[in-house]
Amino acid sequence: MAAGEPGAVEDGDDKGGLRAALGGLTTRGRSFLAAGVAAAVCAYVLGQGDLLRVGLLLAVLPLLCVTVLYRTRYRVAGSRRLSPSRVPAGSEARVHLRMDNVSRLPTGLLMLQDRVPYVLGPRPRFVLDRVEAGGRREVSYKVRSDLRGRYPLGPLQLRLSDPFGMCELTRSFSAYDTLIVIPRTEPLPTLRLAGEASGYGDGRQRSLALAGEDDVIPRGYRHGDDLRRVHWRSTARYGELMVRREEQPRRARCTVLLDTRRIGYQGAGPDSAFEWAVSGAASALVHMLERGFAVRLLTDDGNAVPGESSDGFAGSTQESADSAGLMLDTLAVVDQSDGGGLSRAYDVLRGGNEGLLIAFFGDLDEEQTAVAARMRQRSGAAVAFVLDSGGWVHGGDGQGASAADERLRLLREAGWIAVPVPAGAELARLWQQAGQLPDGTQSAGSGGSTGFSGGWS
Repeated sequence: MAAGEPGAVEDGDDKGGLRAALGGLTTRGRSFLAAGVAAAVCAYVLGQGDLLRVGLLLAVLPLLCVTVLYRTRYRVAGSRRLSPSRVPAGSEARVHLRMDNVSRLPTGLLMLQDRVPYVLGPRPRFVLDRVEAGGRREVSYKVRSDLRGRYPLGPLQLRLSDPFGMCELTRSFSAYDTLIVIPRTEPLPTLRLAGEASGYGDGRQRSLALAGEDDVIPRGYRHGDDLRRVHWRSTARYGELMVRREEQPRRARCTVLLDTRRIGYQGAGPDSAFEWAVSGAASALVHMLERGFAVRLLTDDGNAVPGESSDGFAGSTQESADSAGLMLDTLAVVDQSDGGGLSRAYDVLRGGNEGLLIAFFGDLDEEQTAVAARMRQRSGAAVAFVLDSGGWVHGGDGQGASAADERLRLLREAGWIAVPVPAGAELARLWQQAGQLPDGTQSAGSGGSTGFSGGWS
């Protein structure tokens, strides 16, 4: 019974058998049956005919209800729809349930119950009155989670009851849906990046169709083409008017690196340093996609998302929405890794210039700081948000402040724009701060690097 996909339950099938139907006797039904049997035994011992009739009535009534409910033949179809199916942590989603009586007989009293994980809230239950033949009932409920993840909804259970409340039978639909709770994202200010391609904006890069005049691959003339673009050599060769291809824009690239090393973070829960880093990575990749960048998500274990192409970057502009959804779905379930280093991520980045690099680091020791510093040499501009998770756990009491300052200094000397992340900081404010800082290479007096003079986007 997936969203929009009907499922059906036929009451009266032989899956459970009559024994399962007898197991559906309620407390009232069992009490009537026990009282009837006791009255019949007493009547036999005492020789009271009237008491025997009363005992038989009490015993037969629940058994009759079981038989009628078990033999009742009607079909009920159900469907579920999530609105929306992907929500940020802390936001609500509404689940719509629809029940259709597709048989020729009206139903009795129905109790509808949907299975949901406890983190989404209490299990919803609905009581539906008699549903006429061909009738329909629609109900809805809300779910909410402060924890990101993938949560199954269902299967839907339908409880059937007789008018006397003697027996209840439960039937379950087979299918279920999945609610994806993605990390919270913050809107980030738009800042201009000097010296780098800004997607399809003023600073965009262009790549010619081919390298030289003789190697140009032309196309056929189309109405409205500029005659100054006519390629006469190809026109003479093919016998029809041919024009040079226009320069094709190349999307600027951005890699969002998320450090998931378990050793790099302390504490747990929605307000932990690791959850802040996950939320920050989600905000950054959404912002850069909106700015027209081709974005990929990279973790410390070397896995890149979306990964459709050989370099792992998102494809065309039309695929940006799907790529964003794929990366957010990955962040919804990302967990801390047991790896102790950033070398695998460095191996992915050292293949060449990958454009802008935005990294969210946990605690860095001297060795991992050196690895992170070398990443800057293989990319264009680079921004690092460095978390001191000990400060998050101890309320920012400054433990290890000198070591953290030393790590930031080494990153800045390597050319990173390194921004410390205190406990409870807002990413938008740090983002603005990073756009106003020069890169470490410029501050160190090295003039050959691409910096952030004038800000970044």
